[in-house]
Amino acid sequence: MTKTTPEGRRNLHNRTKLVHAGRHPFENYGFVNTPIYRGSTVLYPTYADLLARNTRFAYGTVGTPTTEALESAWTEIADAAGTVLAPSGLAAITLALLTAVTAGDHILVSDSVYRPTRHFCDTVLARMGVTTTYYDPLIGGDIAALVRPETRLVFLETPGSQSFEIQDVPAIVAVAKAKGLCTILDNTWATPLFLSPHRLGIDMAIEAGTKYLSGHSDLLLGLVSANEAWYGRLRATYDAFAMCPGPEDVFLALRGLRSMELRLREVQRQGLIIAEWLAGRKEVAQVLHPALPTCPGHAIWKRDFTGASGLFSVLLAPCSQAALAAFLDGLTLFGMGYSWGGYESLVIPFDCRSYRTATHWNPPGPGLRFSIGLEDTEDLKTDLAAGFARLTAIG
Repeated sequence: MTKTTPEGRRNLHNRTKLVHAGRHPFENYGFVNTPIYRGSTVLYPTYADLLARNTRFAYGTVGTPTTEALESAWTEIADAAGTVLAPSGLAAITLALLTAVTAGDHILVSDSVYRPTRHFCDTVLARMGVTTTYYDPLIGGDIAALVRPETRLVFLETPGSQSFEIQDVPAIVAVAKAKGLCTILDNTWATPLFLSPHRLGIDMAIEAGTKYLSGHSDLLLGLVSANEAWYGRLRATYDAFAMCPGPEDVFLALRGLRSMELRLREVQRQGLIIAEWLAGRKEVAQVLHPALPTCPGHAIWKRDFTGASGLFSVLLAPCSQAALAAFLDGLTLFGMGYSWGGYESLVIPFDCRSYRTATHWNPPGPGLRFSIGLEDTEDLKTDLAAGFARLTAIG
């Protein structure tokens, strides 16, 4: 078997890259998977080597062959200059933000971001003297009117968390580049397989590997990839924090990487089946799934994305809290939990009204966010249909 390189794999399909990226079997006695390296201390053979830090890995916080395998693989898949890892998706978000800001800066953040991102901006960054303006995710190129002399970055998330607005990333990036601003995108919903942030001009892209990279709801992990202009600064910030994920989590992420596209393609297919079925239910007022032509933002999704994951939301027709509880509590195949991207289907209720500031959220009834897993869709429909029967009986 001849060894391949990232350059040699450049023209291969993503499915093939995912199988081979970051693997060096013959550096590991021929074993297919990079082993788990645990450790803090790294020994140096000589005094001169110690003084010069002349070794591939200087200390456990700098990295190991296990972490390097995932970093290099993700860099290749994301078309980035480099990647760093973090112990959770939120840790990756905070790492990217702290890479780009200094005291006194002003930042622009989409009003539809993951709520813990908003909390970090309103608490930790605020204490640092960083001010945040939340903007309408549908603002597009008009974001230029919000830029101040002290503005340093624009933070995007598309689709929006829970409410699924699709942002016009190229239009926002064009403004940011013209004004010398850093752009950061939380790309967890699409992954680099369905949206390539760096090809669209994004400086740093965030992925919660907890979700689809893991695929099995059994690890916490974050990744930040960066372009040439920002990778050096990102790596320096990472080294300063020593924000290291556990080696077992990295190993599980590497294992999940190999099958990620197959799982994504399947949950895309299954998610669309369930979304279209829900759209035909009288109890549902609107389905917020970017791949549906009826969803706001579908045209931009079709232009910029190559696929859709299994996460989407629905807005129900008006109903009581008791009816909603009956619907949710009686489900047998949909768990209720604040995550997604695993093999099992999940659902949570949501309401954006209490924390939106730049936009007005006024749904007709309760909102539900679904993560469609790998169960048979006919079984999922049966479970949901029974839930709607309970809901309707109470009203």
